Amino acid sequence: MPYLREVILKRSEVPSFEEYPFNIPAIRALESLRFPSPVTVIVGENGSGKSTLLEAIAVLLGFNPEGGTRNFSFSTRASHSSLFEYLRPVRSPRRCRDGFFLRAESYFNVATNIEELDREPANGPPIINSYGGASLHEQSHGESFLALMLERFGGTGLYILDEPEAALSPTRQLAVLRRMRELVALNSQFLIATHSPILMGYPGSTIYQLDAGGFSEVAYTDTEHYAVTKSFLDAPERLLGELFSDE
Repeated sequence: MPYLREVILKRSEVPSFEEYPFNIPAIRALESLRFPSPVTVIVGENGSGKSTLLEAIAVLLGFNPEGGTRNFSFSTRASHSSLFEYLRPVRSPRRCRDGFFLRAESYFNVATNIEELDREPANGPPIINSYGGASLHEQSHGESFLALMLERFGGTGLYILDEPEAALSPTRQLAVLRRMRELVALNSQFLIATHSPILMGYPGSTIYQLDAGGFSEVAYTDTEHYAVTKSFLDAPERLLGELFSDE
């Protein structure tokens, strides 16, 4: 049973559906969003509201808007929306013991904060030890993210990932799928916003597509990401010929 079962938009309290972020079509149409499976994937075009929604859910659950665990409290630039104030979570009786909010665009800030905290006097071991021991800034973005997945994520957790594929090669994305499988077996739940047809192919995941009509649950092979990628890989010359036909 997932830790977070559903989020409900308190529509009667929304000040105006003509102002951001409530004027985003998918948010304007939102009543509630259910998470029936261990992995939920949210897809949609740029600007469809994927990251806005995922960020609001993370903040609602107590995570830092810029990412990290619930213990991170740094702020580089307050840019998150007020959407979280109008969401109500529906939790299961089970409680998770671990959690992390990964934002690809601000993971650098998380890594910097870890180094800053480790420079301060402390009674316990350095925080970086939980991330594999090596400075996240001294690794590539992809390597540091894999270190996060392999070393920091320990299971029995709720992991919220916003476009994690940003720094990952296709091979590394497959490695992430394998690690997700291991963590799901350890009673973990994932909420992921992604453009990656590899990550959204996780077996048994619930996929929600955001568009001008709101939210709809779709099958993996019915996503635009799958269709476009398959079309290109099946016949790249044909697709490129059509794309460049006006030259």
